[in-house]
Amino acid sequence: MPQSFEHYATLPTEQPNPATENLDELSTIDLLQAINREGQTVAFAVQKATPQIAPVVEAVVKAFNHGGRLFYIGAGTSGRLGVLDASECPPTFSVEPTLVQGIIAGGDFALRNAVEGAEDDPLAGREAIIAANVGANDVVIGLSASGGAAFVVSAMQEAQQRGAVTGCVTCVVGSALATIVNFPIVVAVGAEVLAGSSRLKAGTAQKLVLNMISTASMVQWGKTYGNRMVDVKPTNQKLQARAVRLVSEIAGVSVAQATQALAVAGGNVKISIVMLQKSLQLHESVDHLEKCRNALKRALNTPFNT
Repeated sequence: MPQSFEHYATLPTEQPNPATENLDELSTIDLLQAINREGQTVAFAVQKATPQIAPVVEAVVKAFNHGGRLFYIGAGTSGRLGVLDASECPPTFSVEPTLVQGIIAGGDFALRNAVEGAEDDPLAGREAIIAANVGANDVVIGLSASGGAAFVVSAMQEAQQRGAVTGCVTCVVGSALATIVNFPIVVAVGAEVLAGSSRLKAGTAQKLVLNMISTASMVQWGKTYGNRMVDVKPTNQKLQARAVRLVSEIAGVSVAQATQALAVAGGNVKISIVMLQKSLQLHESVDHLEKCRNALKRALNTPFNT
């Protein structure tokens, strides 16, 4: 249902910020410091919202364990942030591109171009969920700073009808989006430095929350070893060097031994470490990891059974 002009005038993200009323009169350094001061308040707002983030992470891990997927869906800046977070999961955690997906109103064209009217299309939101074949094992998180984008709200309604677990990241308490999902995350960042420009504090808040959701979910799903990215794909020189360093440090072997093990294991860090630490053959290491649900720490602490 379209929102009234009066409704938009009441949104916190649309209000003029008293702390930056004379923004256009400031020197360059004062202008930058004003933006920075306001930006520093975002982390505290996110901290207050962490109890709301926890059940979302738990739902995502449960979905992954049951063959489900995580979807982010948004418009404009929010949609771009969702696509960004999703696209960084495969190289960081060696997951399939289909496991975490970002959907943006207006499609891929909207990643580089402003398609502002796309957020007002509720039918397109529902169609996006249908096209993704969202089901009961999936988690869908709607992203909207104002919490009122019709594209996102209708997408979440469709996701719920299809049995998916739903959540959202918004910056407005009591918004339409926050009231219809299972797990609302509301980060109240207040008025923007530049009134209405939700790519600033609201955008930063959403990026921080998405970082937390994807990272915490992958950690709890066994995709790391401590704070090490042991599921990294060594697809460039920096990542190849990191892979060698990880194997060398965790397995306690020389760089040459780590390099050789990675060559045998096809660049797989976890398999290489298991091979070295448990003195196993390649196929034995692969089998052992699979039995341990591909969690490296569990595999290293579990006796190998022939």
